[in-house]
Amino acid sequence: LDAEELVWAARGLSRQFGPIHRMLTEYELIQVSVAQAREELDIPGMSASTLQNFRDKGVMKDRLNAAGVPCAQHRTVESPQEARYFASRVGFPLIIKPVAGVGAREIHQCEDEQDLEEVLAETPPSPWNPLQLEEFIQGDEYTLDSISVNGQALWHSITRYMPTPLEVLRNPWMQWRILTPREIDIPEYDDIRRVGEQALRALGMESNMSHLEWFRRPDGRVAVGEVGARPPGSRIFTSLNWANDYDMYDAWIRLMTLNQFTPPQERKYAVGTAFFRGMGTGEVVAIHGLEAVLQEFRHLVVEADLPYLGQVRANHHDGEGYLMVRHPETRVVEQVIGEIVSRVRVEIG
Repeated sequence: LDAEELVWAARGLSRQFGPIHRMLTEYELIQVSVAQAREELDIPGMSASTLQNFRDKGVMKDRLNAAGVPCAQHRTVESPQEARYFASRVGFPLIIKPVAGVGAREIHQCEDEQDLEEVLAETPPSPWNPLQLEEFIQGDEYTLDSISVNGQALWHSITRYMPTPLEVLRNPWMQWRILTPREIDIPEYDDIRRVGEQALRALGMESNMSHLEWFRRPDGRVAVGEVGARPPGSRIFTSLNWANDYDMYDAWIRLMTLNQFTPPQERKYAVGTAFFRGMGTGEVVAIHGLEAVLQEFRHLVVEADLPYLGQVRANHHDGEGYLMVRHPETRVVEQVIGEIVSRVRVEIG
């Protein structure tokens, strides 16, 4: 889908129904095309050049570095020789990803030269297909999800990945959880709130929701991973509804169409999601422990997508289903989602 196709379609709709006042998408792969179409049609919204700051990982990291935002050492490479040179300077492990990729599925973690050569053989970088190489950051991974109006961050939330998405993809046996704590304005997060606003200014955020992934290094320092100009995925967006008793979907649409946003008044709950991930290939042949877990924690469950017999194994880290729970105390939610993933097993065969 390119900008010319969108312009053609929009003009056709305008002839039938009248002028188009807004054109938007949360799908990252077409954000720049949509912005180019907006510019051609003189429709308000973030510019294509600004959105390119969020889509092109090399441009993103260059702008973050220039603004003093802590992030991984990086380089956009257009040849295997450049990749090997970067590896010799930074060392292993390394991360390799598409310059304009989405999510963790296209990311490779290289532990040594052999891993690097395998990736370069499979996806050789070139001027028309560059790759982004980055230092692998050790530490716990979180998100900082913010809503900005006219460039000013007015609201935020924090979520922790348990473990990191990349670890989950590399280890099919790992069961994945995400935790959105009730306490988001405590001193522990002062540094990332400050760094997050700095990052959004550097990238040119205007009126939109942003999804910033960040790390807490073992020594306590923070480092920004990536920033998307969109709402979060992996059920985080939904969890924000339950944490605040607030309709985030309605709020985002009002922001994007009317440039209006009224922040939630109170953070009432912590919310956690436990994902069910089967190992192997094929279909779900058995589900162990789910009924007992539902019976014990039914009073905490706010949302569910349960696995079922005959279901084809998913090809993403969210797995074959999930349970989402909430409680006023973060420690209770963390304990419950840990219990769920330790007791429920999806058998694939």
